[in-house]
Amino acid sequence: MRFNISLLFRLPILFTLFSLLSSNLNAQEPSIDIQHYRFALALSDASDEIIGKSDIDILFTKTTQSFSLDLVSEQEGKGMKVTSVKMDESEVTFSQKGEKLSIQLGKSVLASSTHSFKITYRGIPADGLIISKNKHGDRTFFGDNWPNRAHHWLPMVDHPADKATCEFIVTAPEHYEVIATGLKVEESHLADGLKRTHWRSSVILPTKVMVIGAARFAIQHVGTYEGIPVTSWVYPQDREAGFHDYALALPVLEYMTTHIGPYPYVKLANVQSKTRYGGMENASNIFYAENSVTGDRSSERLIAHEVAHQWFGNSASEEEWFHIWLSEGFATYFTHLYIEHTYGREEMLKGLLRDRNTVLSFHERVPNAPIVDTTITDLNYLLSPNSYQKGSWVLHMLRGVVGDDAFWKGIQTYYDRYKLSNALTEDLQAVMEEVSGMKLDWFFQEWIYQPGQPEYAGTWTYDKKEKALVVEIEQVQAENLFFHMPLEIGVLGKKGEEPMVTSMLINDRKVSFRIPLDEKPTKVVIDPNIWVLSKGKEMVEE
Repeated sequence: MRFNISLLFRLPILFTLFSLLSSNLNAQEPSIDIQHYRFALALSDASDEIIGKSDIDILFTKTTQSFSLDLVSEQEGKGMKVTSVKMDESEVTFSQKGEKLSIQLGKSVLASSTHSFKITYRGIPADGLIISKNKHGDRTFFGDNWPNRAHHWLPMVDHPADKATCEFIVTAPEHYEVIATGLKVEESHLADGLKRTHWRSSVILPTKVMVIGAARFAIQHVGTYEGIPVTSWVYPQDREAGFHDYALALPVLEYMTTHIGPYPYVKLANVQSKTRYGGMENASNIFYAENSVTGDRSSERLIAHEVAHQWFGNSASEEEWFHIWLSEGFATYFTHLYIEHTYGREEMLKGLLRDRNTVLSFHERVPNAPIVDTTITDLNYLLSPNSYQKGSWVLHMLRGVVGDDAFWKGIQTYYDRYKLSNALTEDLQAVMEEVSGMKLDWFFQEWIYQPGQPEYAGTWTYDKKEKALVVEIEQVQAENLFFHMPLEIGVLGKKGEEPMVTSMLINDRKVSFRIPLDEKPTKVVIDPNIWVLSKGKEMVEE
């Protein structure tokens, strides 16, 4: 998911505008494991009220007499009011308070048993399901769940670690086309001008990416890759421009599938929507901001980012919110990798350098924040350059440290091991150590769990007598931090000659090296091939 990222990072005050996002970390309910959700929803043009019936299959992990689900209760005319809860067709007692639906079972339910619950409710969503008009004045309904806003309109465990299969059965006026997670199994015209649309996912998902969308759509079948259909869903008024723009998803899908592994879902639909973000990576049906349609394909990077999320974030998900860089850093770097593949390394490096400036600027404002920051209590603040751009740079540096072959083997192994599951940063570290044969504690500790980045200052002299270049590198960052990194030194000779590149291990605050060299160079540069996130690249001749 993402806001207009460049604007967001220049104006972090925007976080305060989204006061409806829950500020708690919404921990998992410890006694239950959701197996399947079946959401039946009735939408209307007469009002913004939705009528919901949810069937939820729950595996109990502990013997208990009560548990709770996440659901925002009715308050000041908005929120959901539950009218009935049944367990295995028998009525049970329930209560609502704040964002919790508490269910009292009336008896002990044993660990390892599975029971079905039917929850009937209705209300006007304050958030999560965005009911509004699009830029052309047409009424629309779009789920917009990230991070834990799904429980504004759906009863559930709203945490990425509790994955489940799901289905949506939407009854709406027949002038709406309905898109949702999974495979469409039914579309039926009913009496009174209504239509029933049924979508089902047999793949387990985090709740943040289970959604519906209902609007007037023009729909194009772009093509297929390895049996996966790619479609574009755009407002009819934007048909020509939208079809042109969103068709880029097909080559992006091909790149990601080739380099990561099989696509995890049954379709890839790219949908123009009212999401508040630049794009939201809903599983199998990505929602893009309505102004992403321009006709000039300027959203190519956005499309690549959201498609990459289908693997990283949706299928292999962070187990805890603090490790969200495993979603956002991966999607950001795989956008760069797609650009490298499509347009060449120089174009990729331009993007990395832009990201570096964003990271450095953020560090100046928030100097003590590491990538995995367990002090965060408001999920809004996970949407920072630490999760996106710095997380991306960590993967780029990891690629430089372990080498291309080990990097790609590690990425594919990590995804295969944690697909349709959850992972933490230590799981990625373990995989990368396994495939590379290297100990990487130092790398992950310094780049993930401590803030900042190195700032290098360097001097060089040429020793004519010994025919050697003497290089001195110092880490001069103000913080009492230290980074061990292999660092390339580029030595430029006569004009037109290829530079000589030597890699040095920077294992102290100040190090010096002697490099055999027949002639005095014209220039010496730090990190000529751009492999290290750092501030300061000037080498001064003494």
